[in-house]
Amino acid sequence: MSTKKELGGWLLASPYLLSAILFFLIPLGWSLSLVFFDWNVISPVRTYVGLGNFREALTSTRVFKAFVNTYKFMGIIVPGVIVASLGLALLVQHLPRGKQFYAVGFFLPYLASGVAVSLVVRGILSYDSAFNEFLRSVFGSSPRWLRDPFWATLVISAMIIWKLSGYYALIFLAGLQGIPRELYEAAALDGAGPLTQFRKITVPLLYPAFYTVLVLSVGLCFGIFTEPYVLTGGGPRFATHTWQLEIYSQAFERFRAGYGATVAVLNAVITFGSILIIRRVVESWGRRLGFR
Repeated sequence: MSTKKELGGWLLASPYLLSAILFFLIPLGWSLSLVFFDWNVISPVRTYVGLGNFREALTSTRVFKAFVNTYKFMGIIVPGVIVASLGLALLVQHLPRGKQFYAVGFFLPYLASGVAVSLVVRGILSYDSAFNEFLRSVFGSSPRWLRDPFWATLVISAMIIWKLSGYYALIFLAGLQGIPRELYEAAALDGAGPLTQFRKITVPLLYPAFYTVLVLSVGLCFGIFTEPYVLTGGGPRFATHTWQLEIYSQAFERFRAGYGATVAVLNAVITFGSILIIRRVVESWGRRLGFR
C-alpha cells in the first residue's frame, strides 16, 4: 500500500517534474556549457574563449545599463504594486456585497496579453492620438511619452503595476480575511481609530502577504521584457534597457549564444543575491512582529 501511494504521488507530480526537466534543468545545463564558448547558433563549431565572455559582460555599458535600470524599475514598481494591490484589497474587503465579482474583475488585467496591452498603450501615447491632441489643446503641449527617458520609464512601470495589482490584491485579500474581526472591535472599544487599527493590526498581521508580494514583485523586475521590447526597444538612450532585452539581443539578434548565456547567468546570480538580501531584511521585520 505504501509503495502504491508513493507511485501515485510521483505520477501526480510527473507533469511538473517533466516540464521542469525539459524547460529548466536542460536549458540551464546547456546555458552553463555555452558561457565558455563563442558560438553563432548556426555553425557546428564552437570556439573556446574561457572567461572572455565574463570579462566582456562585466565591462559592458549595455549590461551596466540593464543592471541600473532593473533597480530603477524596482524602486517604482515594488512600492507601486504594494500600495495599489493593498488598496484594491481593502476596497474589496469593505464592499457590502459582490466581493467575488470585483475580485475577479481586478484579476483580469493579469490575464491580458502583454503584447496586446503594449500595442494599445503605444497607440494611445502616439503623437497623433486623441489623448495627446487633447493634452495639446488644453495645456499647449504633450509629453514625449516614449522618447523621453523619464516618461518612458514611468509608462512601462505604470503598465506593470496595472497588470499585477489585481493579482497581488488577491493575496492581500486572503490575508485580510484571515484577520479576526474581534481584534478590530476590541481596538475600537479602546478608542483606536481606523488609521491606528491599520498600523497596529492590519499591517503587522498582513506580514505573510507582504512577504509574498515583495519577493514576487522583486523577482519580476529582473524579468521585464515585453513592455520595453514593444514600446521602446530599450531606449531612449538605453533608459529602459533590461537584462532580458540584452539576453535576447545578444543571443537572437546578434547570434552570440555564448555571450547571451553569460549575461543570463549573471542575471540569475544577481537576481538570486538581490532576493536573498531583501528576504533577510523582510524576515528581520517579521521576527520583530513575532513571525518565525
